[in-house]
Amino acid sequence: MTTPAEARARFRAGLAVPTAGWCPGHTQANLVVVPRDLAYDMLLFAQRNPKPCPVLDVSEPGATSTPLFPGDLRTDLPAYRVYVDGDAAGDVTDVTAHWRDDLVAFLIGCSFTFEDALIAAGVPVRHVEQDRNVPMYRTDRPCRPAGSLGGPLVVSMRPVPAELVATAVRVTARYPAVHGAPVHVGDPAALGIADLDRPDYGDPVEVRAGELPVFWACGVTPQAAVAASRPPLAITHAPGHMAITDGRDADLHV
Repeated sequence: MTTPAEARARFRAGLAVPTAGWCPGHTQANLVVVPRDLAYDMLLFAQRNPKPCPVLDVSEPGATSTPLFPGDLRTDLPAYRVYVDGDAAGDVTDVTAHWRDDLVAFLIGCSFTFEDALIAAGVPVRHVEQDRNVPMYRTDRPCRPAGSLGGPLVVSMRPVPAELVATAVRVTARYPAVHGAPVHVGDPAALGIADLDRPDYGDPVEVRAGELPVFWACGVTPQAAVAASRPPLAITHAPGHMAITDGRDADLHV
């Protein structure tokens, strides 16, 4: 089994792949990095929107690691997205050239953490089965703004057999630090999602007969806030390409 340190070394060497299913039992995290003068707004945005933005760790300004993530935040994720004035400037595998002494990194809980528990309970995880990135969608539900930051809720979707939806809700509710229970089950139009086959991030997956789309709050929400609020610089993970930490999933189970 690949350890978090081994995974980070492989990503540092240039491997760029979605991390669903990597390092079972170890906590994966979303990353958002902003200048220090925006860090309070980001922390307040997370506090006001804890379902999509559960904070696991925050770095000191300029630091390239945290106790939860002892690797190098500039190189040890498989892919990053750089935003300049709110526009995505491209995905890269190394952000050393963009790093500054005033940058503050936020590690935010990721729903990949509870997928092993879903599988153990007999709930299928389709994007893992199909070796794809999880589908993610911008909704028409606004987050509560904070200072200069505001934007829509982003959700991830997993198709679940109707008879297992209650199990999926029960299992994931035990992980409040990584989004917890779903925010919606069923009709995607209720979230303003027009077409499940056209996710805003990630890859589409098959929804089979007898299955319902189940939606969880997603840690890509800060990226949508960055795009909507247009700060001069922000660095995030590329959706689905997470920070693999030394934390244990079991420690987040309540």
